[in-house]
Amino acid sequence: MEIFSNFSGLFVEVWNKGILGVDIFQILIGLGIFLIFLLFRGLISKIIINRLKKIANKTSNKLDDTFVAAMEGPARFFPIVIGFFIASYYLDFSQDSQSFIDNINKSLITILIFWLLHQFIQPVTYLLGGLEKLLTKELIGWIVKALKVLIFILGAAAVLELWGIKIGPIIAGLGLFGVAVALGAQDLFKNLISGILVLVEKRFKVGDWIVVEDIIEGIVERIGFRSTVVRKFDKSIAIIPNFQFAENAVINISETTNWIISWVITLQYNTTVEQLKKIRDEIEKYVTSHKDFKTSLGNAVRVDKFSDSSIDMYIRCFTVTDDWDEWLAVKERLAIEIKQIVEKNNASFAFPSQSIYVEKK
Repeated sequence: MEIFSNFSGLFVEVWNKGILGVDIFQILIGLGIFLIFLLFRGLISKIIINRLKKIANKTSNKLDDTFVAAMEGPARFFPIVIGFFIASYYLDFSQDSQSFIDNINKSLITILIFWLLHQFIQPVTYLLGGLEKLLTKELIGWIVKALKVLIFILGAAAVLELWGIKIGPIIAGLGLFGVAVALGAQDLFKNLISGILVLVEKRFKVGDWIVVEDIIEGIVERIGFRSTVVRKFDKSIAIIPNFQFAENAVINISETTNWIISWVITLQYNTTVEQLKKIRDEIEKYVTSHKDFKTSLGNAVRVDKFSDSSIDMYIRCFTVTDDWDEWLAVKERLAIEIKQIVEKNNASFAFPSQSIYVEKK
């Protein structure tokens, strides 16, 4: 019986002292409070958040959808913060333990605040839609990402400060490390700055057809910090470092308002002056009178020069359409018309040739 008496006494002692000076009964009550708030977290997820999503989906405005989606994570985390705070407030900790618990509560609240700020950035971008007139959509995306990273760093620094970890030496160390990295990663920063210049100057955007002579031609799919992804017309993907777009001339085909046709047709040397004049006048009449061409931008149909094997006639005009496929069709119609005009006037196109004279002895 003495053994059972000693065991019961020890059990009561452990029950009363508990953990960190808190008796087991209080700990169980604290856990119960925390579990209640965990259940409330599930209630928020299944009922409140889903209800808000349904309401947001019924509106045509995308701002409320983005706001609900952004706040979903912090809303689920909020009951955990409140539950831990109330549970810890109910328990009687020793002075040293209370300081530790207070730091946990402060850390949870700090994380919640910076998480809210981090998530709140995305809905704000919809309110700043007018900035796309000044800045490109891609540059705004870069700014948003930079702000999110900055908030994350500040939040982490605030939590570390709560636990007595000084961030000054860490920042100084990172600064020295950054200098070493910068010296070894000059190309990375070169491409980053070039990418920013491309976006600020609005040279092109996602979806544009661009040409960089001797480098790339295709459709822009993504503009990144270091490189730009371009899909070529054979459907292959090319990843081009951004400095190529800063150091070379970029032709944005998608910004073309009127396509140009600039040709040189070659006629044989036996073409008479009258034939040349008639061919020139009929081609010019077709260009100036046909609906395919925009004469206000200027056009030219002129005998240009005497080449080695031909008389060259220069043709220059602009199409009304800015569509590439239609431009090809306009060129085809013009080419067929020119051939008909030349044949109708009993003239012929020239081709490179040489005459060889054999001297008789």
